[in-house]
Amino acid sequence: MSQLAIAPEAVTLDLKIEQPARNAAWRSLRKTTRSILRHKGARLGLFVFGAFVLMAILSPWIVPYDPNAQNAALGIGPPSLAHPFGTDVFGRDILSRVIDASKLSLLIAFASVAISVAGGVTLGMLTGYFQGWLDAILMRCMDVLLSFPGLVLALVLAAIMGPGLQSVIVAVGIAGIPTFARVSRGAVLSVRNNDYVEAARSIGCASGQVIRRHVLPNTLAPIIVLTTLYVAFAVLTASSLSFLGVGVRPPTAEWGSMTNEGRGILQVAWWVSTFPGLMIMLLVLSANLVGDAVRDTLDPTLQV
Repeated sequence: MSQLAIAPEAVTLDLKIEQPARNAAWRSLRKTTRSILRHKGARLGLFVFGAFVLMAILSPWIVPYDPNAQNAALGIGPPSLAHPFGTDVFGRDILSRVIDASKLSLLIAFASVAISVAGGVTLGMLTGYFQGWLDAILMRCMDVLLSFPGLVLALVLAAIMGPGLQSVIVAVGIAGIPTFARVSRGAVLSVRNNDYVEAARSIGCASGQVIRRHVLPNTLAPIIVLTTLYVAFAVLTASSLSFLGVGVRPPTAEWGSMTNEGRGILQVAWWVSTFPGLMIMLLVLSANLVGDAVRDTLDPTLQV
């Protein structure tokens, strides 16, 4: 009977505590966002990255020509008023293909990062919180995967699954899981024995509730930093897979495969490889600039 009488008061007290906590979280988020936007590199990176996102969204309406339409009469043509980026060996407009490929590169980047975050953070939370035999087995598996460079691991996975968009997304996503698992596990180990976690356990909170409400919110900083930096890795790795012939299948426009198409004629038709390669460089650079700004803001060891 006494437990029944106390339960409503406990719920009311919990609600009174949660509302200020939510308000404090929103204030902290706004403060962090302002700190990131004060970073010059972040503003430049966000501007360039936003331009790519906008280009990908509007690509069906802003491409001047059909990206896959071949014109044997044109052949390889240098940049001109009609074709600002020139044409490739099949007479296709490179500007149209570069714009059309932007949505594919961003789709691969966001989808593969989502797979890496979901898989890696879940494994890291479980192994770091519960430890024991589960931690030993899963972390040894992560050690084996981490012994391979990320590009090599993605290349092996893509070769096993075969060329295609889904294979690239899954391969790049799986290649990032070990890194996210290690980072999130280390973050969990640093907070799992803190007083607020012990207090939550002592009042009978379930493990899932403790992880969701106390452990995860206090380990987000390194995960967010790694996520922003991994977008650049995902773009570069996906382009590398297509460059090596195990990525997106032609004639689909993709920056890596477009760069490979002009590799053999670079001395006589530099524009075929240069413009797709420039897009890869700008997108990776913008993602790295944003990631560095987020790291400088969220990493307390870098704050003066």
